Amino acid sequence: MTATASRQALDLRARAVSRTWVAPLAGLGGLMLLSLVLRTQVIGIGFWIDEGLSVGISDRPLADILDALRLDGSPPLYYLLLHVWMAVFGTTEEAVRSLSLACALLAVPAAWWAARGLFGTRAAWMAAVLAATNPFLTLYAQEARMYALAALVAIVAAGAFGRAFTAAPDAPGRRRWAIVYAVTLAALLYTHNWGLFFGAGCGAVWLFLLATEQGRARSELLRIGLIGFGGALLLYLPWVPTTLYQASHTGAPWAQSPSVVALLGTPGRMLGQFAQVALLLIAGAGLAGLFARRGWRLEPRGRTAAAFVVITVLTVALAWIASQVSPAWANRYLAIAVAPLLLAAGAGLANAGRLGVAGLIVAAALGAGNTPPDHKSNVREVAEAIGPSLRPGDLVVSTQPETVSVLAYYLPDGLRYATLTGELEDTGVTDWRDGPERLRATSAERDLLPLMDSLEPGQRLVLVQPAIFDVRRWQAPWTELVRLRSEEWAQAIGNDSRFGVSAIEPPPPQENLPNPVRATVSVKTET
Repeated sequence: MTATASRQALDLRARAVSRTWVAPLAGLGGLMLLSLVLRTQVIGIGFWIDEGLSVGISDRPLADILDALRLDGSPPLYYLLLHVWMAVFGTTEEAVRSLSLACALLAVPAAWWAARGLFGTRAAWMAAVLAATNPFLTLYAQEARMYALAALVAIVAAGAFGRAFTAAPDAPGRRRWAIVYAVTLAALLYTHNWGLFFGAGCGAVWLFLLATEQGRARSELLRIGLIGFGGALLLYLPWVPTTLYQASHTGAPWAQSPSVVALLGTPGRMLGQFAQVALLLIAGAGLAGLFARRGWRLEPRGRTAAAFVVITVLTVALAWIASQVSPAWANRYLAIAVAPLLLAAGAGLANAGRLGVAGLIVAAALGAGNTPPDHKSNVREVAEAIGPSLRPGDLVVSTQPETVSVLAYYLPDGLRYATLTGELEDTGVTDWRDGPERLRATSAERDLLPLMDSLEPGQRLVLVQPAIFDVRRWQAPWTELVRLRSEEWAQAIGNDSRFGVSAIEPPPPQENLPNPVRATVSVKTET
């Protein structure tokens, strides 16, 4: 073959490859653009409590983040990434939340990639559309927390798990995909502690498959499991002592044990409106077709779809069971289980024919129309109202300790901060260690009076309390103590003749909005 002919052949091959990828790239680009539009509608609203903690923990030297997290109870990956992200893009609400936005946008091609290699091109597009319009991801794409990152990592981990463990026995590269699974599972564990439940669900599927295989296939599956799960354990091992310390001393004292109703409501939380969940039952009909058996063995696609359903169910069920013993349940933590659910739904819709296409269109439309709340907290508004009257040295006392970080973000520099347990040096992190025990030992006379005595005449004392409209939501060990101490602290300040109230923000009657606070500004008139 001449040099000219060789170049022509290469050009033809390049054009063929280009044509092959033009449509997918254009399609994914369009879906990511749609996702961008849906997921920037409320990206600039005020931070709520947890977002203030994200900034407070991440806005310190990298080495100090690991020490701070011993007090907080979270793994470090999101905070380390956010530290670098803020150094590049800044610390405004939009800049901080754009890390989550980027993760949610990347979830679209990640879902396409994961589903395409496991269920085919049709399922890939179904999964990508669901990822682009999923209201759960839309909500947490606009929150400065780790949930969008967790969903993205879980999608990649699920895709690698399927390629390594549920693919056909003679599929190429299974050990290579086991390594990818090990890395991504470890990354998930470093992102959120519910990654343990995801890993346990994957492990249960692996053990079941191992029990049903024989001979060489079983030996290979055992080796793949040792690579995948053993590798993840080795990568996660350095953080295990901190996880055990956190489990013993921090936990989630603000949480209550979830009810059965909360468990049954998880599909709606992950997929959006109830109508959308009902429509996605169409995916169940498609999955039933994939689950057609030959004896006791499923075809690879059916086996993978079944594995994702089981992983979703076990992730949620194990978290629910664990929270009956030690409460650590919040709907936002379901980000871990969204990934296998979306992939299984995409596979089911793809196998449901025209009915699946119709279901996808309606589900996507409902998901796109399900806009997130446009208000998370009133701390920014309260700070803007009282901030101009405050001067360096004035004291801000928050009876809900975890609110201090977001208060410090919005209020002027130079203020002193204190909580129920005394004055703070570090406003960026909440010390959850043995929290209820420490709050139970506090009193206004011992912990508040010395702070009031330390102020000079003319200085201001700002008491920030949670505005409680439904006492039933304040029954956990931590929240009940916060509620009781808030009443005690407010009464103690009101009874002290040295202080006169100069402002209450927001003024009564206060509207019942998410995570509301009330600030009472008092001026010290005499020593």
